[in-house]
Amino acid sequence: MTDLSSGNPDWWRQAVVYQVYPRSFADADGDGLGDLRGVTDRLPHLAALGVDALWLSPFYPSELADGGYDVADHRDVDPRLGTLADFDVLAAEAHRLGLKVIVDLVPNHTSHRHAWFEEALAAGPGAPARDRYVFRDGRGRSGELPPTDWQSVFGGSAWQRVPDGQWYLHLFAREQPDLNWGHEEVREDFRTTLRFWSDRGVDGFRVDVAHALTKDLADPLRDLGELAEDGDRALAVLPPGTHPFYDRDEVHEIYRDWRRVLDAYTPPRTAVAEAWVPGARRALYARPDELNQAFNFEYLQAGWATEEIRAVITDSLATARAVGASATWVLSNHDVVRHASRLMLPPGADDNAWLLSGGRTPRVDEQAGLRRARAATLLMLALPGSSYVYQGEELGLPEVADLPVEVLQDPLWEQTGRTRKGRDGCRVPLPWTTTGPSYGFSGGGGEVEAWLPQPSYFARYAVQAQEGVEGSTLELYRTALRLRRKLAQGEELTWQPDTPPGVLSFTRSDDWRCVTNLSPAPVPLPPGEVLLSSTPLDDHDHDDGTGDRRLPPDTTIWLA
Repeated sequence: MTDLSSGNPDWWRQAVVYQVYPRSFADADGDGLGDLRGVTDRLPHLAALGVDALWLSPFYPSELADGGYDVADHRDVDPRLGTLADFDVLAAEAHRLGLKVIVDLVPNHTSHRHAWFEEALAAGPGAPARDRYVFRDGRGRSGELPPTDWQSVFGGSAWQRVPDGQWYLHLFAREQPDLNWGHEEVREDFRTTLRFWSDRGVDGFRVDVAHALTKDLADPLRDLGELAEDGDRALAVLPPGTHPFYDRDEVHEIYRDWRRVLDAYTPPRTAVAEAWVPGARRALYARPDELNQAFNFEYLQAGWATEEIRAVITDSLATARAVGASATWVLSNHDVVRHASRLMLPPGADDNAWLLSGGRTPRVDEQAGLRRARAATLLMLALPGSSYVYQGEELGLPEVADLPVEVLQDPLWEQTGRTRKGRDGCRVPLPWTTTGPSYGFSGGGGEVEAWLPQPSYFARYAVQAQEGVEGSTLELYRTALRLRRKLAQGEELTWQPDTPPGVLSFTRSDDWRCVTNLSPAPVPLPPGEVLLSSTPLDDHDHDDGTGDRRLPPDTTIWLA
């Protein structure tokens, strides 16, 4: 059985972590926006679910130019979401229930409302206050052109000009100026932030865009040329560690410095890197003297295809093992189309085109999507390492693809000239009850509608609709997590030979086997006691009057 006790410094290696997007989880004060007291009120749901930790997406002061990732103060709580006292209550209650607490850390940039950036703007060119950020003169006869051809993740130039003529770097929204991590004051401030939250009982940190902190700021700055419009290709083409602003070798010095801070606590605080880089390079962030773990996005991006998934699992385990880390697995998060919908899109489909069509082209079969999502979840939870579960996936929620454009909040929509619909469809507030204007999301004595509209079909996915209902997705997750805690042993798996085409089969130990049928037809059920199945098994009658059981398509079983 996995040791998740408070004294185990390696609790994270096999943990199941539940991601809470606070603005969409639960609203205690009834203003339509989720808050920290709402999270605290719903912690029993997480404890009953059987997860080991919760990860809180940003709850810091923010004007929400990027869903809270534009942070005005890294050591406070947005007043709309609560207070530091509310956070302390949340952390204490989570720990009482046996849950670890992980918080999001956003070190690449601040909000343009951060005191440092306001000081930098007021100080003017050449002032020391500007050195905490990346300010440069522009090119052209009068500095009217951006300093480089670097592009923002959200579209357009990564440079914004200010009234005095200089430009500042923002790899994300213009409201998110990048920090200069070559500046010692920046480094010291984040050491302080790590200690601030660790002293308040935080058990770990999720590090946002961990691969982007250090930049090649030697003058003259380097253009990317033909690679400027395709960041993924640039990472693949340029020699490792030499991209001007992604995955530079110097970034690891920062995380080795952080590890010394985190190891000063008992038990040491853990961290997981969000690093969108190739697997072997990503594993470097998870070395023992750095951040422990790094998110595995190849698994999230894999199609519903046997050989592709098998290759990703094999490679991911090998790269984690090479640096002494444990693997991480994730199917959904706050940045991607929910997997109950995504896994039903045709291979190579453009998620954004599907969202722009309002989910009509192609139209996703809701029940088939749920079936595939349940199978993918049981497969994920059987893998060695830690699993990250996104709020609402335990209810089987699909993507809300048909949000009207007038309610969209994601800056991607406007900053790409309304060509990318953005991530609002996976951030729609959760349904807790089957009735009411917000399906139980908002309380406070008089329910109001949630900050993003919930579709009427959310009623059948609500916690109230699934609680105690045999076969519901909620009960499937609860059963799976209870069994996983008992069965999970070691960090290895063994692929089973001679499996039918379209079937994945592996063992974790002598008494635990996972089999997934990704083919379009039923296959014979392997021998063994069925511990759990993502869908009911098929009974197959033969002409001679005998019968057997088959494993249906898009189904995962655990066997003893």
